[in-house]
Amino acid sequence: MANKNKLINQKRLRRKIRARAKISGTTARPRFSVFLSNHYSYGQLIDDEKGNTLISVSSREIKKKESKTSLSHAIGELIAKRAKEIGIKKIIFDRGNYKYHGRAKAIAESARKGGLEF
Repeated sequence: MANKNKLINQKRLRRKIRARAKISGTTARPRFSVFLSNHYSYGQLIDDEKGNTLISVSSREIKKKESKTSLSHAIGELIAKRAKEIGIKKIIFDRGNYKYHGRAKAIAESARKGGLEF
């Protein structure tokens, strides 16, 4: 069992390195980083040149009792709304070590619907 978990973690790390090698956020086009835990989902807009977080959103902020996927849709909409308020229209999506489906895909699609360009 421990060997299986080790292999899974190695795959995740390789996927993360492969995804991040091509991605870097700027002030004009920040990186939209997604983190998914077992209970919550998080999204951040990060300026890698300056090394600071511009916007962060969590499913903890949303006071609804819904499924994790529907909360992910709300996170994408909220991040798009806050990004528009500070004048950000274009971003680079960073899925991290997650495959582009499920909650990661829900966050990305709802951010696109909210007006952000990837």
